[in-house]
Amino acid sequence: MTSTGFTPGRILRLLVLILGSLIFLAPYIFMISTAGKAQDDIFTSALKLIPTNFYYIENIAKALSKVSMGTLLFNGVLVCGLIFFFQVLIAIPCAYAMAKLKFPAARIMMLLVMLGLLIPIHATALPLYVGFNSLSLLNSYTALVAPFSISVFAIFMFLQFFRAMPDDLIHAARLDGMSELGIVARVIVPNAWPAVTAFAIFSVVAHWNDLYWPLIVITKQAYFTPPLGLMYFRAAEAGDDYGALMAATLMITLPLVAAFLLAQKRFVEGITMTGLKG
Repeated sequence: MTSTGFTPGRILRLLVLILGSLIFLAPYIFMISTAGKAQDDIFTSALKLIPTNFYYIENIAKALSKVSMGTLLFNGVLVCGLIFFFQVLIAIPCAYAMAKLKFPAARIMMLLVMLGLLIPIHATALPLYVGFNSLSLLNSYTALVAPFSISVFAIFMFLQFFRAMPDDLIHAARLDGMSELGIVARVIVPNAWPAVTAFAIFSVVAHWNDLYWPLIVITKQAYFTPPLGLMYFRAAEAGDDYGALMAATLMITLPLVAAFLLAQKRFVEGITMTGLKG
């Protein structure tokens, strides 16, 4: 009969997990705490997580008065949504072809995908900027979306998932007279939702928090993404308003937290099915 009590080993594992959770959550906890403090309360010698006087309403009101939060959130959702749509639209057929079709260039394509994983956006930022500038596409949604529309990480991730799918399913669809595009649309995509959901978390979080590329190609406030909008709170002479900054950051990160909590089950399923099978 197995014991269901707390053994020393289980207690140790729980303590390690709790400690790890606190370490990872510490920045977010500090952000929530700072969002409710006055400027004088932030710069005290004693570190207190619970504010002496709660200034959440004041800091949120100040944040909303400094930036157009609706525009920032709209731009963030639009840009992340378009990037994710094009990434999935391109990655699924590419991954299917590499996983289930036999053609001479398959190994070369796999090599290119692996090499693509090693190239950061910083290495291609200058030629991309010059190209968008010559096409007069700076300060546009195109400049924000186009460089990320093809994701080698998405191709690699879906490739691992499709390799685990039974070949008999594909052969049966071909016997029914389906074309390869029909198989992708009617067989592959309906079965790929766990992988798509898992990749959605990676893609949305990465591009929602991206400051580097928008800072290069965007100067008009109408196209500012959420991280770019936080730069409104910088004030070299008067000092940075950290209370309002943390309040704005809290409002910007809440959609990501809510999305992850809603999709965490499928996220774990997708990571398990794509990461452990090859």
